[in-house]
Amino acid sequence: MYVGVGAKRIRELFAAARKKQPAIIFIDELDAVGGRRSSRDQQYVKQTLNQLLVELDGFNPTDGIIIIGATNFPEMLDKALVRPGRFDKTVAVPLPDVRGRVQILIHHMQNIIASPDVDIDVLARGTPGFSGAELENMVNQAAVYAARRGATAVQLPDLEWAKDKILMGTERTSAYIAEDVKRATAVHESGHALVALFTKASMPLHKVTCVPRGHALGLTQRLPKDDRHSVSWKEYMADIDVALGGRVAEEIVYGKEEVSSGSSSDLRSASSIANSMVQRWGYSDTVGLAYYDTKDNSMSTTKREQIESEVDKMLRESQERVRELLTTHREELDLLTEALVEYETLDLKEVEQVIKRKGIRDGEHRSPKPSPGAYTGIPVPEGDGSGGFGVPPGVLPPGVRGAPLPHPGPQPAASERTGEQ
Repeated sequence: MYVGVGAKRIRELFAAARKKQPAIIFIDELDAVGGRRSSRDQQYVKQTLNQLLVELDGFNPTDGIIIIGATNFPEMLDKALVRPGRFDKTVAVPLPDVRGRVQILIHHMQNIIASPDVDIDVLARGTPGFSGAELENMVNQAAVYAARRGATAVQLPDLEWAKDKILMGTERTSAYIAEDVKRATAVHESGHALVALFTKASMPLHKVTCVPRGHALGLTQRLPKDDRHSVSWKEYMADIDVALGGRVAEEIVYGKEEVSSGSSSDLRSASSIANSMVQRWGYSDTVGLAYYDTKDNSMSTTKREQIESEVDKMLRESQERVRELLTTHREELDLLTEALVEYETLDLKEVEQVIKRKGIRDGEHRSPKPSPGAYTGIPVPEGDGSGGFGVPPGVLPPGVRGAPLPHPGPQPAASERTGEQ
């Protein structure tokens, strides 16, 4: 762009709006032209913003013209742009809540042929943090996936597959996973699932799988009943218990010396929650109600040691609770492990049937690739995926085992087992 072109275009924009008034001017990515100025900027860099300021309240009247700007970085806007009389009214537009997601999904699903069995409420609960564009993408990918398998209508598992693909990448159906590794993954995920199932304060279990996605070898997913805005002490403790369920299950089945490194992201998740409970949320009687930041150099060594001691105590107590629970339900742990090895993916209803020794899927065994028009109940995507053992801590939602998480927003709680890296 040549010098002065930006200011010229601003003048032309407002001139066109005056001819058409009443009119609305909408400026997307307002920070691109209205970013904060500094003394080091060249004069021509400021010309576009200066012209915008003049047009907003300068010599030219703007009666009958409404000016709206949108930005993801309001803190970057120049102070002169947001003073009273200019862009002085701020309207926050957060990501849609569960009711909003229901309406968005209903809108986009009007463009596809969907099975009447599709439960939009379940989809909306399972997509916290999704924007409208991501929900549209999920519906489109589900339609493409259903078409590839020759189906006449999009079913709920197609939409679940599309959601998981957006969150963690495509399933790695071509990956070779040794039987002993697959069984260890099934043990790990069964531990997460059973702790979620038998812990009252936990979010409801949604599904569990030992199908690899990216770096993750398996995944246990829970869905909140509604968007979580505030969380209680017992709910946080339930999240820690579920996160530790996979590792404790491995200890019970294989012994301490055979526990794998696949629970690294689970440990990071549990530690992060425990740290926040002690430092920020006042859930430790010993540390007290004060808010502490470990990056604060003024914090005493004694207080740091006290915080570390409380976090360690919280994690050890959680480990013992989980060990007692899984030992009590050892038979269910073995049953669920065998079912996961056999069927690879189980939803809540199937998990409940398995631990009650009831048959599922009419004797169906390992999911073959579906023939055109057939649906086995287990999505069979192509390509690679994401999720796995040894993923850097903190990149996964609680309960997801090891996969990097490209999605920026809050996700349904999950636990996963990751592959060594």
